[in-house]
Amino acid sequence: MGNCEHILVAADPPPLTPGGCQECLEHGTKWVHLRKCLECGHIGCCDSSPGKHATAHYEETGHPVIRSFEPGEDWRWCYVDERLGQLTS
Repeated sequence: MGNCEHILVAADPPPLTPGGCQECLEHGTKWVHLRKCLECGHIGCCDSSPGKHATAHYEETGHPVIRSFEPGEDWRWCYVDERLGQLTS
């Protein structure tokens, strides 16, 4: 685990849909875990979920970094560098 430049400079905008995955909520489908885009605040479901909406959001927008949107988790993932990271205080 280590931080790349994308992770180091990523913002942390407010979630657009704090109640869950934006697309799953729109379509009435379920998710396993949630991820938040650190470019725009989009909430998408993880790759273990049927919709894989967090990855689909990256593929559509190119926004490079997500973070876990699960309670007690603060890791980040950079799609560009395929790197897991975590900000420390």
